[in-house]
Amino acid sequence: MILIGTKCRLEQAVTPELTAKAVGSGALPVFGTPFMAAMMENAALTALQSFLAEGQGSVGTHLDITHDAPTPVGMKVFAEAEITAVSENGKMVDFQVTAWDEKGPIGKGVHTRAIINSGKFLAKCNGKLNG
Repeated sequence: MILIGTKCRLEQAVTPELTAKAVGSGALPVFGTPFMAAMMENAALTALQSFLAEGQGSVGTHLDITHDAPTPVGMKVFAEAEITAVSENGKMVDFQVTAWDEKGPIGKGVHTRAIINSGKFLAKCNGKLNG
C-alpha cells in the first residue's frame, strides 16, 4: 500500500551544464527550469519506487510548476516530492513538489505519476516504430 506523506529529497550543485543557457531554455547562466522540473520528477519517482512490485514502474503524466527565483552556478539546489493522494484504483499518484536553494524557495507545484507495467509500456511504445 502506498503511504500518503512519503517524501524524497534530492540535492545537487548547479553546474554550467545545468543552466538555462546550456539547455537553450534561456540566455542566462542560471539554474534551468527544465533541470528543476527533472529534479522534482526524480524525487517523486524515488519516493514511489519502494511501493512498486517487480516489473512495475511509473511515468509522469502531469507537471504544473512555477520557477520563482534564480539560482547561480555553484550553489546547491534541493527538490522534494511528497505523496499527497492515490487514486481509488491505485494507479495514479499525486505529489506536492518543491524546490529551494541555499537562500530559500525557488519553485513549487504538483505532479502526477501513473503506475505501469514496464514491459507492456515499452512494448506499446516501441510498437510505434512498426507502423
